[in-house]
Amino acid sequence: MYSNKHVVKISLPILLSLMAQNIIQVIDTAFLGRVGEVELGASALAGIIYIAIYTIGFGFSMGAQILIGRRNGERNFDKIGEIVIQGILFLFVPAILLIAVFKFGFAASLMGLFESDNVREAVSEYLDWRVYGFVFAFTNSAFRAFYIGIARTRVLTINSLVMALVNLVLDYGLIFGNFGLPKMGIGGAALASVIAEASSTLFFIIYIRKTVDLEKYGFKKITFRWTIVKKVLDISIYMMLQYLLSIVTWMMFFVFIENYLGERSLAVTNIVRSLYTIVTIPSHALGSTVNTMVSNTIGAGRQSEVLNLIKRVVLISLFSMLIIILIVAIAPRLMIHIYTNDLSLINDTVAPLYVLLTSLPFYAIGTVLFSSVSGTGNTQRALIYEIITLLGYVFYTWFIIVYLRLSVSWAWTTEHVYWGQLMLFSLLYLRSKKWMNKKI
Repeated sequence: MYSNKHVVKISLPILLSLMAQNIIQVIDTAFLGRVGEVELGASALAGIIYIAIYTIGFGFSMGAQILIGRRNGERNFDKIGEIVIQGILFLFVPAILLIAVFKFGFAASLMGLFESDNVREAVSEYLDWRVYGFVFAFTNSAFRAFYIGIARTRVLTINSLVMALVNLVLDYGLIFGNFGLPKMGIGGAALASVIAEASSTLFFIIYIRKTVDLEKYGFKKITFRWTIVKKVLDISIYMMLQYLLSIVTWMMFFVFIENYLGERSLAVTNIVRSLYTIVTIPSHALGSTVNTMVSNTIGAGRQSEVLNLIKRVVLISLFSMLIIILIVAIAPRLMIHIYTNDLSLINDTVAPLYVLLTSLPFYAIGTVLFSSVSGTGNTQRALIYEIITLLGYVFYTWFIIVYLRLSVSWAWTTEHVYWGQLMLFSLLYLRSKKWMNKKI
C-alpha cells in the first residue's frame, strides 16, 4: 500500500519537472510582456493552438503511461520497453505530417479566428517556428510516460531543468538580440522553445542508455509493431480526444476574449493563465501520480486499497492548494509584476486573479479525481464526462463573454463551472466501484 510519504516521494519529482517546464512558459510570457501587449496576448493564443495539437501526442502517451503502470504492477517488466519504442515510432509520423500541414496553409486558415491584425501577425510568426517542436515534444512525452509509469520520476526533474536553462538563455538571446543572436521578438521565443525541447530529447536518449536495464524492460529491436500500438490506442484514443476537446474549448475562451473584449483583456488573460499554470503544478503533479498509482495498484490485484489511496491524495492536493492560495492572495501585484511593469495592466489583472483563486479548490480535488478515473483504465468513461462537462463550459463561456459582454473577472468564473462538473462526475463514478474489474 502506498503511504503518504510514498505519494509525496513519487509526485515531488513530477512537480519539480512540471515547474521547470512551466518556467519556460513563464519566461516566454515575462520577456514578451516587455516587448508589448500584442505579443503578450498573441503568445497565449499561439501557445494554446500549439498545445491543442500537442494533445495528440500527449493523449497517446497518457494511454501508454496507464498501460506501463499496469504492466509494472503485474511485474511484467519485459513488456514495458516495447510500449515506449512503439509509442515513439508511432508518434513520429503525425509529428512530421503536422509540420507539413501547418507549413502548407493550415496555420494561415487559423488566422481568420482573430479580429486584430496585429494579433494575427504575431500568432502567425510564433507558429511558423514553433511547429518544428512537435517531433521532439511527442518523443519526450513517450519517455515521460515510461518514467512515471514505473514510478522512477527523479530523472524528470533533471531533464526539465536542462530544458528550462536552455530556453532561458536562448529566449534572452533570440527575443532581444543578445549574445550576438538575431533579434526575433515573438518568433525568437518560439525558436528557443523548439531548441529546448530538442535538448530534452537528447538528454532522455543519453540517460536511458546509461542508467536503465534495457534487457529487464524489454527494449529490443526498433521495429514497428502495430499490435502493440493498437493496444495503446485502445486506451489512449479516448484520452487523445478528451485532451483535444478540452484544449480546443480552452482556445475558444481566448478567442472570445480577443474578439469581444479586446487586446488589453487578452493580455490580462494571458497573465492570469500563466499564473494559473504555475499555481496548479502541485495538484497537476499529484494527478499524474495518482493516475499511475491507481493503475499499479489495480495491476497488483489490490483494488480494495484504491479509494483510500485516492482520498489521501485528494487531501494532500487540497491542503497544498490552500497554502498556495494564501500566498498569492497576500501579494497578487508582486506575482503579476513578474510579467509586466505596466501599472495599469497590473491593476487590471488583480481582480481576475482573485476570481481564479476561488476556483482552485475545485481544481485541486477535481484533477485528482478525474486522473483516478483514467487510471482505472476506463478512458472511454472519462471522455464521456469530459464531453458533458465541456458542453456546459462552452455554453457558460459564450453566455458570459459573448452574450452579456461581462468583464475578464466574470470570464474566469468559467473555471468554477468546468472543475465543479468534472469533480462531481468523477466522484460518482469512483464511488460506484464499476471500475474494479476493468481489464486492459
